[in-house]
Amino acid sequence: MTLFLLISFAGTWLWLLFARAGLGLSPLHPLLQIPGFCMPGIAAVVVRRWITKEGFADAGLKLRLKTAWRYYVLAWLGPPLIAAATLALAAALGLWDPDLSGPGGLPGTKELAAVLGLMMASVFLTPLYSGEEFGWTSYLRPRLFGGRTVPSTIATGLIWAIWHFPLAFIGYVKFTNLAYGLAVWILSFQLQEIILMWLYQRSGSVWAASLAHAGNNMVLFLILGETLDGRGGLGPVTPMLLALVPTAAICLCLVGTRRLTRERRTADLLSAQLP
Repeated sequence: MTLFLLISFAGTWLWLLFARAGLGLSPLHPLLQIPGFCMPGIAAVVVRRWITKEGFADAGLKLRLKTAWRYYVLAWLGPPLIAAATLALAAALGLWDPDLSGPGGLPGTKELAAVLGLMMASVFLTPLYSGEEFGWTSYLRPRLFGGRTVPSTIATGLIWAIWHFPLAFIGYVKFTNLAYGLAVWILSFQLQEIILMWLYQRSGSVWAASLAHAGNNMVLFLILGETLDGRGGLGPVTPMLLALVPTAAICLCLVGTRRLTRERRTADLLSAQLP
């Protein structure tokens, strides 16, 4: 596990530094993002295949569409629904004036088409986001604290957040107050990891969590960033802060109904099937 973290952090951080300072790439350039953000998945493959030689039986690589289709639907619809709830909250607080000029007082056709386009893009980009989920949710989390749900999820969310910190220093995100922005970022990652872990645990597939992760980036935060960034005088913190409310409500629902611990860990279920 130590080697996994070393490869994940050193590989990503050094690449971002080289790509930004050495190659002069924009923080939004795919060549800067893709190698760095796939590093946790690469680290998991290296450790599983050549270090521990444990293989991939418990990695959740099967799609399991027949048995887990409900969780794929939730993973796909969840980000736009959270975005809608966040925008409704922003409107209620006077931070956003919605344009409801469409039929029946709904957003216009152009806006709805744009959201649907982002949702479709998240499906096609899911393999890229599996680079993170294959590392964090599939490999790291079950190996922290003996795989106990609460402490392992909290630790994974914290590690995942810290791994992202260099993005705040290379221009990918510009916090007006760095300490406050990073604190909100940590909390956001913690809540996201609860949902991603639940999707992985229930579906038995890393692909359901990867689809939700793609939706978070391609749908939820693109929509909120475009609509709410700079509102309230907090820069990019405003959409993240508002999104915490519906995200936290979902997490509280999962925790309150004990849905996080109702089933055994995926790793246990899979290992029990092995001879």
